[in-house]
Amino acid sequence: MPTRALVFDFDGTLADTESAVLRTWQETFRDHGVELPLEAWYAVIGTQHTTPAMFALLTEQVPGVDTEALRPLTKARVFELLETLGPRDGVVGYLEAAREHGLKLAVASSSSGAWVNPHLERLGIAGYFDAVCTGDRHAAKPRPDLYLAALDALGTSGGETIAFEDTPHGVTSAKAAGLTCVAVPNAITESLDFGAADVVLPSFTAKPLEALLTR
Repeated sequence: MPTRALVFDFDGTLADTESAVLRTWQETFRDHGVELPLEAWYAVIGTQHTTPAMFALLTEQVPGVDTEALRPLTKARVFELLETLGPRDGVVGYLEAAREHGLKLAVASSSSGAWVNPHLERLGIAGYFDAVCTGDRHAAKPRPDLYLAALDALGTSGGETIAFEDTPHGVTSAKAAGLTCVAVPNAITESLDFGAADVVLPSFTAKPLEALLTR
């Protein structure tokens, strides 16, 4: 069955926002005299539970910490780190190649639209996408709802659509919705298990989109 559409995760896939978020949490924990266990981060990466999980863990390690006061500070630090961030290497090439092949494009992200859409605009890639499905409107990954919503918005089936993900939770979501899934881990997630993905690439520059379309 020919490929008619591509669906991309946002955080960590289109742009390496996860490095900035992880660094912010590591700094926050260290500011309170404790270390963030990476296994706790990996347990929630790619889901909608990162912020509450991190604050719960910090409260467990530092009883009485004022998490409400920390919320605007952590958010501001993330945006400070993201100011100069661009798309991951090779992403724009994939989007341009998809446009040349007449493929439909969507984003499926567990993050909110208030987070995803401004970043897509800032990165200069919002215009490529026919649909943006986010976690404030659909159940987050690893459930399949976001990918099912993307298929519905694009008018394609799972068998005609390739997903691009950077976390095992995301791969689980895409596969549960019936999509072929290409994992493109980043520096934060490259050590995780991507055995459920159909293809694993070290980067978007490792293989041209055309090679995936003819696979």
